Amino acid sequence: MASKEKTKFVCGECGHETGKWFGRCPSCGSWNTLVEMTVTAAPKRSSMGAGSGAVRLSSVDGKDAARTKTGIGEFDRVLGGGIVAGSVILIGGDPGIGKSTLLMQAASNLLSHAPVLYVSGEESKAQLKLRAERCGVSGELLVMTETAISAIEAEVEKLKPAFLIIDSIQTMVSPDVASAAGSVTQIREVTAALTRIAKMNGCAVFIVGHVTKEGAIAGPRMLEHMVDTVLYFEGDRHDAFRLLRAVKNRFGSTNEIGIFEMRGDGMAEVTDPGDMFLSGNNDTGCAVSCIMEGNRPILVEIQSLLSATVYANPRRMAAGMDNNRLMLLLAVLERRAGVRTGERDVYTNAVGGIRVDDRGADLAVVLAVAGSVFDKRLPERTAIIGEVSLTGEIRPVDRMLNRVNECVRRGFDHVIVPYSSSLKAVKDADITVVRNIREAISKLV
Repeated sequence: MASKEKTKFVCGECGHETGKWFGRCPSCGSWNTLVEMTVTAAPKRSSMGAGSGAVRLSSVDGKDAARTKTGIGEFDRVLGGGIVAGSVILIGGDPGIGKSTLLMQAASNLLSHAPVLYVSGEESKAQLKLRAERCGVSGELLVMTETAISAIEAEVEKLKPAFLIIDSIQTMVSPDVASAAGSVTQIREVTAALTRIAKMNGCAVFIVGHVTKEGAIAGPRMLEHMVDTVLYFEGDRHDAFRLLRAVKNRFGSTNEIGIFEMRGDGMAEVTDPGDMFLSGNNDTGCAVSCIMEGNRPILVEIQSLLSATVYANPRRMAAGMDNNRLMLLLAVLERRAGVRTGERDVYTNAVGGIRVDDRGADLAVVLAVAGSVFDKRLPERTAIIGEVSLTGEIRPVDRMLNRVNECVRRGFDHVIVPYSSSLKAVKDADITVVRNIREAISKLV
């Protein structure tokens, strides 16, 4: 006798399952994210590979974790030095930002190491060839246009590629799931199948994922927990520059970023950003700081604009930085330095589309806002580095010497910093030491 078919509701944000529909997810609190799905008996699957029993760690062959270079230095930097065999890498970003182009170029370079299979559920073979020719990709690349995960798994068993590229996860379907492609259930089931393929065959899998209007990868949030590495492309797709950032990496750091420039022949590396995140002017409300992205110091410009508010509550809007951090710095600025911004709208922006999360840029934000309030500017070729505490004290941040040396290398010979014993070695810069934000504001001219 056939069992009665059952249904359940799954949250698209957190994956919480419930027997009935709710307008708001009981687990994460998101509204209108519960999707109905049919419960089917899960097919029997093999284990993740032979030898799944317990073994001594000393007997494990470390060669299995050797990294393979993609031939794209900025890509390798974000991955942590290269691709680990059997890893699953998820790449998300806005449409047209360059995800497929970057993977096509990486596939061309990886062909010199081992076979690569590129599976597309969105383009035909002819369209793939046109893009490959534009990027200068070798004709030896294996391409496949398929959406059924069972057919892809069979092809992997037959060809034994070392690298598998899935473009994109939202187009893939599993015949064991009775729901449309791109649904919560399909994405979860297909990702689980791809993870199994990677671990059993030692095949590194790249998965392209679409993003929602909020900027998160479409599908259940648990999708990011199922893979080994999650990368996001940042930046405006209408701009030439792109930033590749790791938000999860089991085999490397999440503090590194890769910088690329979109050109007619594909994605080009930007190994030395230089003045890419600087506007070049020294107007009121502008301040330059040096942040650390992994081991790389990068100069960034913070801009601030104040205007009379027309609302009961003034607006605070930060582009390229945490809005809550901006409000905290404004509170410190008013309480500890007497600079009132309560009757004005405050807007701040990080030039070039970079995301500034480094506390070393706090003092630059404070001086940019104070410069807008007093209509004063900083001296020419001045950089500012320092963290602002709630007491108004200016505190040093990590790798101060590296930051100051980068400022000097870029021609910023005047640097405003908190006291740090490591800066005694700097000889080519005019260093001004400040203890609190009142002293720092006094340096505006």
